[in-house]
Amino acid sequence: MFKSDYAQLARPAILPDSSNRQGLPAFASVGDMLRSYEGDDAIFVLYPKKIAAAARTFLNGFPGKVLYAVKANPHPAVLKTLWTAGVRCFDVASTREVELVKTIAPSATLYFMHPVKSRAAIRHAYANGVRDFSFDCADELYKLLEETGYADDLNLHVRLALPKGEAAMPLSGKFGASREEAVDLLQAARPHVAMLGLTFHVGSQCMNMDDYGKALAWARAIVDEAGIAIDSIDCGGGFPVAYPGMPHKPISDYFAAIRKGLGEHGFDGVQVLGEPGRALCAEGGSTLARVELRKGGDLYLNDGSYGSLFDAAQCAWKYPVKLHRAAPREAGTAEPFRFFGPTCDSLDVMEGPFELPDDVCEGDWVEVCHLGAYGQALASKFNGFHTEITVAVMA
Repeated sequence: MFKSDYAQLARPAILPDSSNRQGLPAFASVGDMLRSYEGDDAIFVLYPKKIAAAARTFLNGFPGKVLYAVKANPHPAVLKTLWTAGVRCFDVASTREVELVKTIAPSATLYFMHPVKSRAAIRHAYANGVRDFSFDCADELYKLLEETGYADDLNLHVRLALPKGEAAMPLSGKFGASREEAVDLLQAARPHVAMLGLTFHVGSQCMNMDDYGKALAWARAIVDEAGIAIDSIDCGGGFPVAYPGMPHKPISDYFAAIRKGLGEHGFDGVQVLGEPGRALCAEGGSTLARVELRKGGDLYLNDGSYGSLFDAAQCAWKYPVKLHRAAPREAGTAEPFRFFGPTCDSLDVMEGPFELPDDVCEGDWVEVCHLGAYGQALASKFNGFHTEITVAVMA
């Protein structure tokens, strides 16, 4: 896959891939890697230093425990990087995610915060040391109690539905108890648990940090109406990443807004949790897609919406892009382009527009940046187009 002379330069990444016990090929730059690459598929790139830096930002600034949302990018190298950086808690949503994290970091603390779980998944998680679960209805509560034998060491978290905020991707339609339901659930759960908490999610890519304060006020009103003491408050995820067209305040301002909301609404004495996923890994990953054909302002790539560019197609998100030229030449003037993926499906289109030099041509590589979250994780094998290549760039 890589030329032998370059393969000798590639050192094993400091991030062992537990699936094969080998390190990722590591390079000093994307250019070095592309000069050595002889494959025909797109390439996933991880930037371990960026992932570690994001982890430190949260560990040093978020006013509570940091739970990495594994769904954002479950690659073993990402999990190992976060563990090495100091992340000790992980938000999991399935039996396979439980097993994956336990393989990479056996002593990690797992929180099963998916509000709907199979009975088998509950039993498996509990047997593997998971004690924290979320739920948003009475049926799920009693499922949890039954499948854990009404254990006296359960920590349960009521998932709240929130009033609509300003997130780029609202998440209020599928999960969450209404105010009245949440009051009933707190009262029903309190006698059966070691710790009782509330959890919410303001929506993915939250563009207004005040949404966290509003959510905490909503949680306070529910607690007061229930007349039940809680032990924890989980502020969920939603922390934004710098995508084009989505300006936001510095992440430190989000931490300050949460800290202020906790104090204003009487949550100073409870355990505080947060579930960043995108914010920990998005800027630490990208996809390198080769241009197979150009038709005017349309570029046909070897990756697309059925690969790692799902959000670019379905949500019309405009990711930052860089051009890596197949042959040296002077840079052209920036021009907007539309991308087509490699499958036979006409829905495999990313409208963008994506700004690239106007002389982009077949054989060039487009690096779609900030795809470390929900890029590689969502990629399918439709039409036989997929890649097994992941490399580390130690920049």
